[in-house]
Amino acid sequence: MEKYAFILYPLGIFLLLGLIMGILLAVASKVFAVKKNEKAEKILECLPGANCGGCGYAGCSAFAEAVAEGKAKVTQCSVGGAEVAGKIAEIMGVEAGPVIRMRAQVMCSGTNEYAKKKYVYEGVSDCTAASKIGGGNKLCANGCIGLGTCVAACPFGAISVDNGVAAVDYQKCKGCGICVSACPKSIIKLIPYDSKHWVGCMSIDDGKSTRKVCDVGCISCKICEKNCPENAITVDNFVASIDYSKCSGCDICVSKCPRHIIWSGKRQGELGLFIKRI
Repeated sequence: MEKYAFILYPLGIFLLLGLIMGILLAVASKVFAVKKNEKAEKILECLPGANCGGCGYAGCSAFAEAVAEGKAKVTQCSVGGAEVAGKIAEIMGVEAGPVIRMRAQVMCSGTNEYAKKKYVYEGVSDCTAASKIGGGNKLCANGCIGLGTCVAACPFGAISVDNGVAAVDYQKCKGCGICVSACPKSIIKLIPYDSKHWVGCMSIDDGKSTRKVCDVGCISCKICEKNCPENAITVDNFVASIDYSKCSGCDICVSKCPRHIIWSGKRQGELGLFIKRI
């Protein structure tokens, strides 16, 4: 036995140390255990798992925790919509209230044949990068650059670029708003999904200046504003906008606009966006 003592003693010490460390770890796991929020876990099970960040949180798990702690609204998941909001509200024991589905809309009609260029851009295919070179290659300061930064940002594949302007596939759009944040020109807006009309221009220049840079840009004539029976359209600082809470979808603005940039339709790609209506 003494012959193997030099092996057995160290082995025994290691076993004893392992046992002590195991006990300490077991105690520590109990003492420092993070208590799971049961409501958060139930909410997470209801979420679509897109982890898109449209709710304003890093992912579905962070959003679930925020709702459970009362820091976020039960209706903040745009991807899940009314169905998910209802389930979360039931878990939280509150009323979900009305949930308005939103969609992204690119407020620009300045395709390659209508928007005048100031130079030929051959750099990185990224709108943010291009915008740092004189604001982009289009003379209109608020025109779509059309290099697809919004396309790359959209987690649902709902945006494409055709003829120099981004377009949204409404059926795929979840209204998360990621493209809104990604656009360096701030010309993508979230509007109610069922909205019939939208103004395809965000130019902040006066009519004379707009005519010089784009053949279809809004010239701030206010004809739409004057003819709207619901007072749903206003032109402020040369930008026309629609108040969707007032719009009845009567189509008067569409027919009256001399520049034909108030659009009517259910899917941007089907509106004839890239065909000038004259």
